[in-house]
Amino acid sequence: MTASDLVPAAATDVSGPASRAGFVDWFRQCTPYIHAHRGRTFVIAFGGEALDDAALPDLIHDLALLHGLGIRLVLVHGARPQIERRLAERGVELRYVNGLRVTDDAALACVKEAAGSARVEIEALLSMGLANSPMAGVRIPVASGNFVVARPLGVLDGVDYRHTGSVRRIDRQALRQRLDDGAVALMPPIGYSPTGEVFNLSAADVARAAAVALNADKLIFLVEGPGLLDAAGAPVSALLAAEADARLAAEPTLPEELAAALRAGAAACRGGIRRVHLISRQHDGALLQELFTRDGAGTLLSAEPFEAQRAARGSDIPGIRALLRPLEQSGVLVPRPRAHLETIIDQFQVTERDGTILCCAALFAFPDEGIGELACVAVHPDYRRRGHGERLLAHMDALARTRGLQRLFVLTTQSAHWFRERGFVPGLIEDLPVARQRLYNVQRNSQVYIKALSVGREVGGG
Repeated sequence: MTASDLVPAAATDVSGPASRAGFVDWFRQCTPYIHAHRGRTFVIAFGGEALDDAALPDLIHDLALLHGLGIRLVLVHGARPQIERRLAERGVELRYVNGLRVTDDAALACVKEAAGSARVEIEALLSMGLANSPMAGVRIPVASGNFVVARPLGVLDGVDYRHTGSVRRIDRQALRQRLDDGAVALMPPIGYSPTGEVFNLSAADVARAAAVALNADKLIFLVEGPGLLDAAGAPVSALLAAEADARLAAEPTLPEELAAALRAGAAACRGGIRRVHLISRQHDGALLQELFTRDGAGTLLSAEPFEAQRAARGSDIPGIRALLRPLEQSGVLVPRPRAHLETIIDQFQVTERDGTILCCAALFAFPDEGIGELACVAVHPDYRRRGHGERLLAHMDALARTRGLQRLFVLTTQSAHWFRERGFVPGLIEDLPVARQRLYNVQRNSQVYIKALSVGREVGGG
């Protein structure tokens, strides 16, 4: 395993005090994820390209680490390049229709050879126990078998796909038993029919079916290339299943493996899998970064947004305090003790991701005067300049409108420009509600900014 993508460069060498502190801080931040993942079931799919890569041992080391942390692993591997090499060696013509291989008798023989060879190679790497290596002292049992019951794809649009099939069902009981025994389950892209036939399957479809059958906690695709990018070429961090469907329809030129992962991932979300991850396999350590850091390293596909804006609860007070404390110490915000926060927690809205409060704001309404105060606006330092503040402000604007308010005001000493850039204009103390004027702190000398609210947008519309 290479840690360079997971920790600051200074923390990869822990010989000095600063390096030790960096490592300890990073490791502590991983702790909630270590606890959250223990005992969970992850289905991880990767293509046959990984088997040809010199970096395959690094991937195996990372998988061994996940197993050692108590994660139940199902590995689904592809074998396309290995199959194609065998076909080429035999002078057999490759035929694809709509992205699917027509598997004739000669191709099926190559599929069997490639799948068997891949299984042996992966089992060998998971069996390593060399001293002075990440696998030192590791003992990982590996189980494979006839977990997949398949059916023939049949004749589609006049094309007979022969031995190409689709997943009919997963032997959930047998697969779960292997996981209960502590084994890593290994599943090739092959299925078997009750009549004893063998079918060539899509690895993405096998992974989807296995995840749904096991009600897995995560389905993870290690894809070739940079992964899913937006129009500007930047990685897409999160995507809803419906958005994945729309993107597939709009971009027929997506690489086939990436498109297959998107299709299978969206189908898995509709099948009850809460989180599907698409990660670039070439990014060393990306799997660990995706699983053990808040921001991850790939695309999170889900049926529902994984970053939620919601009303605050009493259990959020420690997270809110962590956001407010630095701003209070620097004089940006008025100090609010925990006891006071407990009395006004119902006025707060928060943005939460993986149990961490990223943003907060409070709305104190003066309905008789049609105005509300926006207070305690704070964004986690790691998430500033990423649009979180704007989205929270839009949410608070919409919330104020649903309460019948026509205006919002803020009192600020150091954030005037931020609010002015977002539609607030200078106001006077006399513009505040009468009750708020009585509480105005003359010594603090906060500036008043007011924003007129538009109408007709729903909460979360921003």
